[in-house]
Amino acid sequence: MSAATPEHIMQIGMGFWASKTLLSAVELGVFSTLADGPADLPTLQRTLALHQRSARDFLDSLVALRLLERENGIYSNTPDTDLYLDRAKPSYIGGILEIANARLYGFWGSLTEALRSGELQNEGKGGGEDLFAALYADPDRLRGFLTAMSAISAGAAHAIAGKFPWSEYKTFMDLGSAQGMVPATLAHDHPHLTGIGFDLPAVKPVFEEFIAQRGLEDRVRFRGGNFFEDPLPEVDVIIMGHILHDWDLAKKRALLGKAFDALPKGGAIIVYDAIIDDDRRENAFGLLMSLNMLIETAGGFDYTGEDCQAWMRDVGFSRTRVEPLVGPDSMVIGFN
Repeated sequence: MSAATPEHIMQIGMGFWASKTLLSAVELGVFSTLADGPADLPTLQRTLALHQRSARDFLDSLVALRLLERENGIYSNTPDTDLYLDRAKPSYIGGILEIANARLYGFWGSLTEALRSGELQNEGKGGGEDLFAALYADPDRLRGFLTAMSAISAGAAHAIAGKFPWSEYKTFMDLGSAQGMVPATLAHDHPHLTGIGFDLPAVKPVFEEFIAQRGLEDRVRFRGGNFFEDPLPEVDVIIMGHILHDWDLAKKRALLGKAFDALPKGGAIIVYDAIIDDDRRENAFGLLMSLNMLIETAGGFDYTGEDCQAWMRDVGFSRTRVEPLVGPDSMVIGFN
């Protein structure tokens, strides 16, 4: 048996150092700057407006964290940061990190209070402005949010396109579709499919622009509405991605029940989130995401595959199964 060391404890306990260093690098545009070409310390200090005292330690910290490379004093992106953190590339995922930096980093400082009170800690704390109402009322903030949602849904979208038996179905609807990454991916990969993106009406221009850029407007259309209040269009498959975890148990059940009622016999539902493993030991991201829902929502929480399958069966789905997608995400499938 190896001797105990504090290394793991310290790595976790001081992990916010590395996290904030990355988030600030995204905010400052380090990776987008280096995507234009490698640069030395003086050039980066000047371009990024860094103080002389901070510049070298900051950039070398990114090297040590394997987010930058340095050779003969010249800094450059790693393959990963060049692909995913250059704002000019369609593969950019920094939008979600920008949100984490601008909002979540500060709100997570109130985690202890949330753990004791059970109450959200974001803009809505103490009866303040509802997060989604604020986002959807500001076109610029909304576009940034929707773009970030596309980034975190892209991998799952490709996995769903490949792992679900789409040849058996003709139509689908993505509930809470955001910018339209999932509908666009499914329609692109399966030319026989036609789909609907369902979201609040403010999303329409962003969605339609995204779909038109991909030449899919003849097979993918937008439907505006509130999925709790408005009737759902009848399609063969309903998808809920990073949606169900936003709500308390009663609303989760209500949403699943509404989907079941809208589906024809032989239809199916796909729910994907950072599904927690049934033993609640392995998917740390899913468990931490549930704490994020504690901070961000009035009653939301993440859940296990077993939980979701039970809810689906309770509302009438006859067969259910769980399949891994990418990273921490899995999908729970229910068949009507």
